[in-house]
Amino acid sequence: MSTSSSHPSFWRRVPLAFGAFFSTLSDAAYAARVEKLSLPEAAPVAPVAPAPAPAPVPTPAAAPVILKEATPDAALQLLALLQREARLIDFTQENLGSHADADIGAAARVVHEGCAKVMREYFTIDAVRQEAEGSRIVLQEGFDSAQVRLTGNVVGSAPFTGTLSHRGWRASSVRLPKLSPQHDAAILAPAEVEL
Repeated sequence: MSTSSSHPSFWRRVPLAFGAFFSTLSDAAYAARVEKLSLPEAAPVAPVAPAPAPAPVPTPAAAPVILKEATPDAALQLLALLQREARLIDFTQENLGSHADADIGAAARVVHEGCAKVMREYFTIDAVRQEAEGSRIVLQEGFDSAQVRLTGNVVGSAPFTGTLSHRGWRASSVRLPKLSPQHDAAILAPAEVEL
């Protein structure tokens, strides 16, 4: 009879048990050997049939595309800044049909200057393409379609040669102010009461 020192410790048996469990599930020949060990000595053991060839493992389906959900707070914050500096909401909510073109032009100048101030203060905006508008450019295969949109008669595949009609814009930095937890971003401009 063997001594207790020749038996594996409890902690050594734990990984052995897990390994035997998963091997028994996945390997028929291994399972037959384990079964043979667990049978009493006198019981006959049926011959082990060769393990069938493993079934092909199906390739997993492509992971679903998870779209980022935009939170409205930053958009509302920007709209509030454009209202504060450029009176943009007031301008777009106004019925311009009864105003003279000169009055509309004067108001548009105020809106333009205020919008430009917000853009300069809170964003760094760069051109997507550095070439001058009207330049002839070549787009090689693999160009980034998120940065360049093809227009006109688009047929065939890259390389494409065309005229740059708009350089595009990219925000290289955003510096919106931080909001306190109690700030209600849905209030774009508070009502004003003159006393």
